[in-house]
Amino acid sequence: RDPIIRYGAMYGLALAYCGTGSNKAIRILLHTAVSDVSDDVRMASVIGLALVLHKTPERVPELVRLLLESFNPHVRYASCMAVGIAMAGTGDAESVSLLEPMLTDMADHVRQGALLGTAMIYMQQSDTCNHRKIKTFREKLANLISDKHQTTLTKMGAILATGLLDFGGRNCALSLGSRNGFTKMTSAVGLVLWLQHWHWYPLMHMLSLAVTPTVTIGLNKDFKYPKKFEIQCNAKPSAFAYPKKLEEKKEEKKKRVETVTLSTTAKNKARLARKRAKEEAETGEGGEGAAMDVDKKEEEEEGKDEKKDGMDVDGGDDADKAAEETKPKKKREPEPTSFRVSNPARITTAQADACAFDLSQRYRPVRPEEKPYGVIMLTDSTPGEEEDLGAVKTPAQEDEADPPEPFEWTPPGHPDHPDTVLGNDESAAAETGKDTAEETKSEAKEE
Repeated sequence: RDPIIRYGAMYGLALAYCGTGSNKAIRILLHTAVSDVSDDVRMASVIGLALVLHKTPERVPELVRLLLESFNPHVRYASCMAVGIAMAGTGDAESVSLLEPMLTDMADHVRQGALLGTAMIYMQQSDTCNHRKIKTFREKLANLISDKHQTTLTKMGAILATGLLDFGGRNCALSLGSRNGFTKMTSAVGLVLWLQHWHWYPLMHMLSLAVTPTVTIGLNKDFKYPKKFEIQCNAKPSAFAYPKKLEEKKEEKKKRVETVTLSTTAKNKARLARKRAKEEAETGEGGEGAAMDVDKKEEEEEGKDEKKDGMDVDGGDDADKAAEETKPKKKREPEPTSFRVSNPARITTAQADACAFDLSQRYRPVRPEEKPYGVIMLTDSTPGEEEDLGAVKTPAQEDEADPPEPFEWTPPGHPDHPDTVLGNDESAAAETGKDTAEETKSEAKEE
């Protein structure tokens, strides 16, 4: 009868059958998702589907398709999260199209779930993914974060989605299984703990347990990596490239527009000059010669202006066309269809399918039939030659901060809590201040 017990039972069932694809567990979870009276229990049961089917993720969008149209907003939120968890890091266009209508849902927490689910799908994807729709999704996130009229839950979802897209410097992916197909218990537990941020937000940090670094590194017998070992990738470099970094928009300085002198103003100036010349002639200072000179100068200036205007009108277009023709057009070089990856490097799960070992080089893998992904042990075909090696620094060799001094934690409101102690001191000081003020008043009255 207690919904909290049923809520825990749904997550317990999902973790017990994690990665098994058990039809019995799926039947129970689906039945609970449509029949339970508690919204939280229904939400947990839908998310549990992604855990049970994480080894066959393409089944999750098919199961959840109808639940995305449910009248219950909690079920819609959970459906978005289930699709995101199952298809994380794949960039699947069909899954993204399923979540697109949820981005404009009436309920703010459903919009949050759609943002998080879409960000999980787009993890470690380049700008060319899904016909460059990932770029528009990033712009949408930036607009939501800066929009003052968005609700708190939607804005929180946009902030978390931005972090998911760039998780670990874009070198980590959400994965519940190892490269050999085994379910990782820490990843599954970390993901379930992270999902509880719905109830207690500090559990957001637990997502770091669920992600896996997508590093590929070849090591020799001494656990040092040869710098000359390379892997062949039979795909275009842009298909798996890092997204471009955001650039700050530079404020353009406003240029002062030159004031245009109109023909009427020029005529007015000429008229004033004639008047001055006449006045000077009448007074005898300039005479007729000055007036004649002014008139001639005005006629010459007007003629020059007319010639300039005519030249601009006649030859402006031709000059622009000639300048455009003389400019050399830059030719786009065709992008190479393959490239070589150095050691160590980031190779995503999707990229590993397009990569292959080059067995003609000096360093060769011990197991060449495996995918070039993760830690690869290498053999040296010419051990007598000099080696260019690099060593990986362990965390113990890096400078770390000193551990904090031992302390006792007391909750707020406890008598020993610092805030309550300070409050008591302030109240005591206030009381002593009142006493001293009353004493001074009484002394003054007696005098």
